[in-house]
Amino acid sequence: MHILFIGYGKTSKRIAKQLFAQGHQITAISTTKKVDTEVHHLQQDVHTLDLKDVHDVDIVYVLLSPQESTVEGYQKTYVDTVAPIVEALQSHPVKRLFIVSSTRVYGVNEGQEVNDLTMPQPNDEQGELLQRMEQLYQSAYPQQTVVIRPSGIYGDSAARMVTLASKTTNYSKCHWSNRIHVDDLANFLAFLAEKDVMEKSYIVSNSKPYLLHEVIQWFQKQLHLPLLKYEPLTVSGKKIYATALQASGFQLVHQDFFQDYEDLLKK
Repeated sequence: MHILFIGYGKTSKRIAKQLFAQGHQITAISTTKKVDTEVHHLQQDVHTLDLKDVHDVDIVYVLLSPQESTVEGYQKTYVDTVAPIVEALQSHPVKRLFIVSSTRVYGVNEGQEVNDLTMPQPNDEQGELLQRMEQLYQSAYPQQTVVIRPSGIYGDSAARMVTLASKTTNYSKCHWSNRIHVDDLANFLAFLAEKDVMEKSYIVSNSKPYLLHEVIQWFQKQLHLPLLKYEPLTVSGKKIYATALQASGFQLVHQDFFQDYEDLLKK
């Protein structure tokens, strides 16, 4: 099959490497020049995407990231790119369209449980824009579109958590969070390329909700920093369970994120 990646960052590269090894033809679109012997790379602005000279595409992965996490950044990256992508794909026999979104579309923020049966209900503008993107693709490709909603991607660096541990002296929230290792995310997306029957959307998470202050305290212990003072006043975040992923038969490799973080700290 000919597989197209629109957006070619760390996750796309991991997926492409697996699919290339399975014998698939890979083409990738990104705004910056890439050097990758396994991939035919095209340097283009997605807002003016041109696929007229590209061989027929069977499967598409859309993995875009805004340069800024602002409302304007989300609008430009997620929503404004849908029309040019859909138009560029019109001449291609697309069998499956994987759209990477986020669990941000589930706007609950008081410690509630969320799974694949939970209806998206954003509580901020960025979440609304992500949902809008999903809806636009689903409207254009109702049978082909599969929405992927990861939670808390980690794996390349512990720098953000180290900074958080260094700066946090007090914590006043009982905040629930989930994670997914970038390798598990990529493995699952590659796994779906081989499936004929699948759900319309998947949460991609380790299904192990954890209180954020405990994660920060773990880092503070590893780094020999003073432990934060925990005085919870409110409950926030959500407890995420990837029920559809679990039902698919896919197995996560990274079950213990503390071990993963420990390995990152040693680098």
